[in-house]
Amino acid sequence: MRRTDVTPEAIVTDYEKSVAHYWNKKLNDPINLLLGAEDGLVHHHYGLGDYDPAVLSGSGADRETAIIRELHRLECAQTDVVLDALGGMEPDDRLLDAGSGRGGGSFSAHRRFGCWVDGITLSEYQVDFATKQAARHGCTDKVAFHLQNMTRTLFPDGHFDRVLTNETTMYVDLAAAFGEFARLLRPGGRYVCVTYCVNDTLAPTSVDCEAVDAHYGTRMHKRSEYLAALSAAGFSPSQVTVLNAQTIPYWELRSHSEHRTGVERAFLDGYRSNVLQYVLIAADRLPS
Repeated sequence: MRRTDVTPEAIVTDYEKSVAHYWNKKLNDPINLLLGAEDGLVHHHYGLGDYDPAVLSGSGADRETAIIRELHRLECAQTDVVLDALGGMEPDDRLLDAGSGRGGGSFSAHRRFGCWVDGITLSEYQVDFATKQAARHGCTDKVAFHLQNMTRTLFPDGHFDRVLTNETTMYVDLAAAFGEFARLLRPGGRYVCVTYCVNDTLAPTSVDCEAVDAHYGTRMHKRSEYLAALSAAGFSPSQVTVLNAQTIPYWELRSHSEHRTGVERAFLDGYRSNVLQYVLIAADRLPS
């Protein structure tokens, strides 16, 4: 598989440096690492679906182990929903996982479709971690990770059949990212985005949205900005689904975990009030 070179232009602005620093220093974040310890699928996104209340009936270490396994099951269920939205892919198709983290989504996509996957991130640590995991999963021939910026990659025009961002667009300018994705996708290719965002039909922001941004160092966008930026970049949305009801159980369960991080209440209150929304968007690249 062709590997692109590391480019110094990946990290330029002070904000990009702060994002890279944030993820480079997260070497021991149990809420992510523990969830993916058994199967090697370490995700950096949240879950969908109802949880089994029986996991809360235990005590001590056994109870926490059951919660961790159930949280990971919900994470993997979210991944399945995202991969469904990508549509069918063939083994010779190419997927860009933009903001790939420790690689869980990239490996999941390769497992399902057998496709080529390039993951990109601003974190050198994440590139190294995910590359080592690719060896564990035996897919280094078709899955690779690179230090690149999703708003200005090194890949050629029309290189990809699909592009995916799973809870990563809160760190970038939407016009720049979607313009780059339009360049990278072949005509008729599909882009799938999952994100939390501000429901600006109700309010321009909220204390819960601001608390989430402060926790992760993100710059959350308004929902209307996603649709406007996609249209301007030449995409036609085919699916826009609000997933608040499906993700609330994940946050309820996570609030019971010994490894909760303190952001759970902001997500729960934000999703319940509907000012914060968890949205899946699938959009097809229109012919030029």
